[in-house]
Amino acid sequence: MAKQLLSLNVNGRTHDVAAPGSALLLEVLRDQLGLSGTKQGCDGGECGACTVLVDDQPRLACITLAASVAGRRIETIEGLTESGRMSRLQQAFHEKLGTQCGFCTPGMVMAAEALLRREPNPTEAQIRTALSGNICRCTGYVKIIESVQTAAEARA
Repeated sequence: MAKQLLSLNVNGRTHDVAAPGSALLLEVLRDQLGLSGTKQGCDGGECGACTVLVDDQPRLACITLAASVAGRRIETIEGLTESGRMSRLQQAFHEKLGTQCGFCTPGMVMAAEALLRREPNPTEAQIRTALSGNICRCTGYVKIIESVQTAAEARA
């Protein structure tokens, strides 16, 4: 299959990559850009482990064609760090034990980040709705919700 040159803005940096038209954003992020924080879970858009932000909106990288987001602003879990340190949201997940095994965590954090950008002081119901597309197989979500609430309180 013929490759096309894509210009992707990922975590504030422009990357020119050659990829087939059928290349998924998840494949390009992990295999070509070396950003392994975005996880491949179900590979069908059902678990949320691959959630990234595209123009501040959560997007499932496993079902998004890389070409469809060329020229848009893409953020991965690696892009949330601040001067090499965890963001307040990442720190809250660590402190409140919201990570459990950690596999779903990047997707959870990115979905929560999108929520906190549009609603800095969300209710528990808003948090649950924002995370409803993300599956955690380790918890009952209590610690994850507490993590998001803690991050929101710290931003207030």
